[in-house]
Amino acid sequence: MADVTLSAQNALPQGDVIERAGTAIRVLPMQQMTSMMPGAGADALATVLMDEHGLALPGVGQTSTSAGGRCLWFGHRQYLLIGVSPAHSLSDVAALTDQSDGWSTVLLEGPLARDVLARLCPLDLRAAHFAQGAVARTEIRHMMACVTRVSEDGFRLMVFRSMAETLLDELRHGLLSCAARENL
Repeated sequence: MADVTLSAQNALPQGDVIERAGTAIRVLPMQQMTSMMPGAGADALATVLMDEHGLALPGVGQTSTSAGGRCLWFGHRQYLLIGVSPAHSLSDVAALTDQSDGWSTVLLEGPLARDVLARLCPLDLRAAHFAQGAVARTEIRHMMACVTRVSEDGFRLMVFRSMAETLLDELRHGLLSCAARENL
Protein backbone atom coordinates (compact mmCIF):
# COMPACT_ATOMS: atom_id res chain seq x y z
CA MET A 1 0.00 0.00 0.00
CA ALA A 2 1.32 3.44 -0.93
CA ASP A 3 2.30 5.86 1.80
CA VAL A 4 0.01 8.88 1.33
CA THR A 5 0.42 12.07 3.30
CA LEU A 6 -2.44 14.53 3.24
CA SER A 7 -1.90 18.21 3.93
CA ALA A 8 -4.29 21.13 4.09
CA GLN A 9 -4.26 23.44 1.10
CA ASN A 10 -5.89 26.75 0.35
CA ALA A 11 -8.95 26.40 -1.88
CA LEU A 12 -7.79 29.40 -3.93
CA PRO A 13 -4.43 30.52 -5.31
CA GLN A 14 -2.95 33.11 -2.97
CA GLY A 15 -2.42 36.70 -4.10
CA ASP A 16 -4.08 39.46 -6.07
CA VAL A 17 -7.25 38.64 -7.92
CA ILE A 18 -8.23 42.02 -9.35
CA GLU A 19 -7.70 45.72 -8.69
CA ARG A 20 -9.84 48.58 -9.97
CA ALA A 21 -10.00 52.21 -8.91
CA GLY A 22 -7.58 51.62 -6.04
CA THR A 23 -9.69 48.80 -4.63
CA ALA A 24 -8.22 45.30 -4.57
CA ILE A 25 -9.43 41.78 -3.96
CA ARG A 26 -6.68 39.53 -2.56
CA VAL A 27 -6.74 35.89 -1.50
CA LEU A 28 -5.00 35.61 1.86
CA PRO A 29 -2.78 32.70 2.84
CA MET A 30 -4.34 29.88 4.79
CA GLN A 31 -3.72 30.22 8.52
CA GLN A 32 -4.22 28.02 11.55
CA MET A 33 -7.87 28.43 12.62
CA THR A 34 -9.32 26.77 15.68
CA SER A 35 -12.92 27.05 16.81
CA MET A 36 -13.35 27.25 20.57
CA MET A 37 -16.55 26.58 22.49
CA PRO A 38 -16.20 27.08 26.25
CA GLY A 39 -17.38 24.37 28.59
CA ALA A 40 -19.01 25.49 31.83
CA GLY A 41 -18.30 29.16 31.26
CA ALA A 42 -16.32 31.67 29.30
CA ASP A 43 -14.38 32.96 32.32
CA ALA A 44 -11.97 30.01 32.36
CA LEU A 45 -11.45 30.28 28.58
CA ALA A 46 -10.80 34.01 28.91
CA THR A 47 -8.13 33.39 31.56
CA VAL A 48 -6.31 30.66 29.63
CA LEU A 49 -6.52 32.56 26.34
CA MET A 50 -4.94 35.63 27.96
CA ASP A 51 -2.28 33.62 29.82
CA GLU A 52 -1.26 31.48 26.84
CA HIS A 53 -1.76 33.78 23.85
CA GLY A 54 -2.08 37.31 25.24
CA LEU A 55 -5.55 37.58 23.74
CA ALA A 56 -8.69 38.89 25.40
CA LEU A 57 -11.85 36.90 24.82
CA PRO A 58 -13.77 39.25 22.50
CA GLY A 59 -17.25 40.50 23.20
CA VAL A 60 -20.15 39.97 20.82
CA GLY A 61 -19.24 41.25 17.36
CA GLN A 62 -15.64 42.04 18.32
CA THR A 63 -12.09 40.81 17.74
CA SER A 64 -8.93 40.87 19.82
CA THR A 65 -5.39 40.84 18.48
CA SER A 66 -1.90 40.41 19.87
CA ALA A 67 1.48 39.14 18.78
CA GLY A 68 0.00 35.76 19.69
CA GLY A 69 -2.63 35.83 16.93
CA ARG A 70 -6.21 36.93 16.63
CA CYS A 71 -9.47 35.86 18.25
CA LEU A 72 -12.89 36.52 16.73
CA TRP A 73 -16.32 36.30 18.25
CA PHE A 74 -17.81 33.65 15.97
CA GLY A 75 -21.36 33.23 17.26
CA HIS A 76 -23.17 32.48 20.50
CA ARG A 77 -20.54 30.93 22.82
CA GLN A 78 -18.22 30.39 19.85
CA TYR A 79 -14.83 31.92 19.15
CA LEU A 80 -12.24 31.48 16.42
CA LEU A 81 -8.52 31.54 17.22
CA ILE A 82 -6.53 32.52 14.13
CA GLY A 83 -2.84 32.52 13.32
CA VAL A 84 -1.48 30.36 16.12
CA SER A 85 -1.65 26.77 17.23
CA PRO A 86 -3.85 26.60 20.32
CA ALA A 87 -2.10 26.01 23.62
CA HIS A 88 -2.80 22.54 24.99
CA SER A 89 -4.34 24.04 28.13
CA LEU A 90 -7.19 25.51 26.05
CA SER A 91 -8.56 21.99 25.60
CA ASP A 92 -9.14 21.84 29.36
CA VAL A 93 -11.65 24.71 29.22
CA ALA A 94 -13.14 24.54 25.71
CA ALA A 95 -13.97 22.16 22.89
CA LEU A 96 -11.43 22.82 20.13
CA THR A 97 -11.83 22.00 16.45
CA ASP A 98 -9.28 22.67 13.70
CA GLN A 99 -10.99 24.73 10.99
CA SER A 100 -7.85 25.69 9.03
CA ASP A 101 -8.72 24.19 5.67
CA GLY A 102 -12.46 24.65 6.05
CA TRP A 103 -12.48 28.37 5.31
CA SER A 104 -11.14 30.61 2.55
CA THR A 105 -10.16 34.17 3.38
CA VAL A 106 -10.21 37.16 1.06
CA LEU A 107 -9.24 40.78 1.70
CA LEU A 108 -11.32 43.47 0.02
CA GLU A 109 -9.59 46.81 0.47
CA GLY A 110 -9.81 50.27 -1.05
CA PRO A 111 -12.14 53.21 -1.53
CA LEU A 112 -14.88 51.12 -3.21
CA ALA A 113 -14.75 48.21 -0.75
CA ARG A 114 -17.78 49.31 1.28
CA ASP A 115 -19.81 49.95 -1.88
CA VAL A 116 -18.94 46.52 -3.26
CA LEU A 117 -19.95 44.79 -0.04
CA ALA A 118 -23.12 46.86 0.24
CA ARG A 119 -24.30 45.21 -3.00
CA LEU A 120 -23.71 41.73 -1.60
CA CYS A 121 -24.22 41.88 2.15
CA PRO A 122 -27.10 43.04 4.40
CA LEU A 123 -24.84 44.68 7.02
CA ASP A 124 -24.71 48.41 7.71
CA LEU A 125 -21.01 48.85 6.92
CA ARG A 126 -20.71 52.54 7.79
CA ALA A 127 -17.87 53.14 10.25
CA ALA A 128 -20.30 54.44 12.89
CA HIS A 129 -22.11 51.08 12.89
CA PHE A 130 -19.34 48.65 11.91
CA ALA A 131 -16.09 50.05 13.26
CA GLN A 132 -12.59 48.73 12.78
CA GLY A 133 -12.29 45.41 14.64
CA ALA A 134 -16.01 44.65 14.34
CA VAL A 135 -16.95 41.17 13.15
CA ALA A 136 -20.27 39.70 12.04
CA ARG A 137 -21.52 36.32 10.92
CA THR A 138 -23.75 37.16 8.00
CA GLU A 139 -24.34 36.27 4.39
CA ILE A 140 -22.66 37.46 1.25
CA ARG A 141 -24.96 36.83 -1.71
CA HIS A 142 -26.59 33.88 0.09
CA MET A 143 -23.27 32.37 1.22
CA MET A 144 -22.72 32.09 4.96
CA ALA A 145 -19.76 34.29 5.79
CA CYS A 146 -17.76 36.08 8.44
CA VAL A 147 -16.98 39.75 7.77
CA THR A 148 -14.37 41.65 9.79
CA ARG A 149 -13.52 45.32 9.32
CA VAL A 150 -9.72 45.44 9.38
CA SER A 151 -9.17 49.08 8.42
CA GLU A 152 -11.08 52.19 7.39
CA ASP A 153 -11.58 50.77 3.90
CA GLY A 154 -10.67 47.12 4.34
CA PHE A 155 -12.69 43.99 5.08
CA ARG A 156 -11.58 40.41 5.68
CA LEU A 157 -14.16 38.00 4.28
CA MET A 158 -14.32 34.33 5.19
CA VAL A 159 -16.54 31.73 3.51
CA PHE A 160 -16.56 27.95 3.53
CA ARG A 161 -13.93 26.67 1.12
CA SER A 162 -16.62 25.17 -1.11
CA MET A 163 -17.92 28.71 -1.76
CA ALA A 164 -14.52 30.35 -2.39
CA GLU A 165 -14.76 30.60 -6.19
CA THR A 166 -18.33 31.89 -5.95
CA LEU A 167 -17.21 34.59 -3.50
CA LEU A 168 -14.44 35.73 -5.84
CA ASP A 169 -16.83 35.82 -8.78
CA GLU A 170 -19.36 37.91 -6.85
CA LEU A 171 -16.67 40.29 -5.58
CA ARG A 172 -15.16 40.72 -9.07
CA HIS A 173 -18.56 41.48 -10.55
CA GLY A 174 -19.38 43.92 -7.73
CA LEU A 175 -16.05 45.72 -8.02
CA LEU A 176 -16.30 46.07 -11.80
CA SER A 177 -19.86 47.40 -11.47
CA CYS A 178 -18.91 49.93 -8.78
CA ALA A 179 -15.86 51.10 -10.76
CA ALA A 180 -17.97 51.48 -13.94
CA ARG A 181 -20.57 53.47 -12.02
CA GLU A 182 -17.85 55.87 -10.90
CA ASN A 183 -16.36 55.95 -14.44
CA LEU A 184 -13.07 54.62 -13.06
